[in-house]
Amino acid sequence: MANYRKRAVAASAAAALTVALAACGGGSDDNSSEEGGNASAAKGGTLNYFIYAPIEHVDPQRIYVGRDISNFGRTVYRSLVTFPASDDATEASTPVPDLATDTGTATEGGKVWSFTLKDGIKWEDGSEITCEDFKYGASRVFAQDVITGGPNYIVSYLDIPQVDGEPAYKGPYTGEGQEHFDKAITCDGKTITYRFNKPWPDFPLAVAGLHMMDPYKQSEDEGDKSNFKIFSNGPYKLEGTWNKDSGGTLVRNENYDAATDSTDIRKALPDKIAFKIGQTTEVIYDQLIADSGEAQTGVTGQRVPPAYFSQITGPVEERLTTIESPYVDYLVPNFNSPDMKNPKVREALAAATNIDAWIAAGGGEKAYVPAESIVNPSVVGYEPNPAFAGPNSGDVEKAKQLLAEAGVSNVEIKFTYPQSDTADKQAAALKQTWDEAGFKTVLDPLGDTYYDVVQKPGNDSDVYWAGWGADWPSAITVTPALFSKVNLTKGSNGQNYGAYTTPEFEAAIDKAANAATLDEQTAALQEADRILGEDVAYIPLEIAVFNFLHGSKVANFNTTPASSEFPDLGVIGVKN
Repeated sequence: MANYRKRAVAASAAAALTVALAACGGGSDDNSSEEGGNASAAKGGTLNYFIYAPIEHVDPQRIYVGRDISNFGRTVYRSLVTFPASDDATEASTPVPDLATDTGTATEGGKVWSFTLKDGIKWEDGSEITCEDFKYGASRVFAQDVITGGPNYIVSYLDIPQVDGEPAYKGPYTGEGQEHFDKAITCDGKTITYRFNKPWPDFPLAVAGLHMMDPYKQSEDEGDKSNFKIFSNGPYKLEGTWNKDSGGTLVRNENYDAATDSTDIRKALPDKIAFKIGQTTEVIYDQLIADSGEAQTGVTGQRVPPAYFSQITGPVEERLTTIESPYVDYLVPNFNSPDMKNPKVREALAAATNIDAWIAAGGGEKAYVPAESIVNPSVVGYEPNPAFAGPNSGDVEKAKQLLAEAGVSNVEIKFTYPQSDTADKQAAALKQTWDEAGFKTVLDPLGDTYYDVVQKPGNDSDVYWAGWGADWPSAITVTPALFSKVNLTKGSNGQNYGAYTTPEFEAAIDKAANAATLDEQTAALQEADRILGEDVAYIPLEIAVFNFLHGSKVANFNTTPASSEFPDLGVIGVKN
């Protein structure tokens, strides 16, 4: 997840042992700023959240960007369970009740989960949140031709028959296979029960980490037209409409009852939260550094641009938060590209990739550390992928030899990435050694939306940029989530941007999904990653370091594992 990428929760290795089969990410530093840490935070005022690129989805079942999962989860969308706003890695990765009375009851070895809803929980129109609302929310995920771009774990886990490798249930808009869905998820008063086709012992972590299982009121559903619609059950609601290009403003939801929630998780301090979209990262930081106007009560999920590090000194530096992110940035060859179908061409691309130059162009060691796998080192069971061992400076001669073995030369490739001043420089750095090796690189920066473009099956790019962090504290949410064939539908490649699929990889992740122990699951996932490396299904670049500046009138500024180390809107306020 620029790293405006996917959701990740960091946890300590010890936390992994609290949930059977769950592999977890690594710890978090206490990163709250003393300047903004505990200063006169009270209810009131307007908090401004500055964002460069448009948010692609605000529909809960379609949100799949870490920053957005956290922002909307702390403000407008509540779940059965959630993660607390804590700096302690173990506590932050242990689900607590949210709309449910507890963290769920598992039976049949984790194949069946039941939750009971709290009393007094309401939608923004004052109507009760029901078990049927949760059931309907889950049903929307199966409409993969309409509800695109979001997480789809429930599609492979829910106990629904398969027809030609796809679920017999096609979602609520066609009703096809509804009888199967109605057996897999049932309601008994306030109790909802989910039945899975295999054990899902860490299901509460999936519920807490994503909005995939959130409730959705059927009468409010407009299918694809709901993409920028917010119908709240949290402490805030949308004032007016959401504008994709400029954002929107959240105001207090008068039908939210704080007694049904944890004020440690959703303090709901500002009266308003204004999401301001469209200014470049450089313009945002000009304002934050100057501490002028709306930026005084401003936060951002944009990282400090490399050219601005020299300005972060003295009193300005007191408003800076630095934390290693839970994300890995990587390149993805498009397996539908005629050239990238040739494994020697993919190997040549990897050999010619100058990661050192990419990092230097992006700000050096202040901004990144090199990655040796798509799995973050904080995840239990991490090991460097042997396919990417060796120098990070790009081996042009080796790449030339590989292209010769492939019988090709002057290979034209199109590299697609999310545009920014920094990304343009980084892309140019990759192009230099790629071209020296025998590629003819065309740079294709996307300045509006990104993931909804690269997810399209007919996209003609040869190489994509992407970034990822674990969806919840488990390694099974990395390689299977990114490369499984379950992503691939007629309308979208999901998170499998390069449309990769092989029987060997599918067998490895199936073994992991059905493993009886954490050790067995870890071994299967390590084998899956080795297969990806041998196939050059991805090329790891780096792990981003987050550097965030906030305004001087922001109180309680903090980033937490539960917010994927972005600003945690559950605790942040404005000074009075």
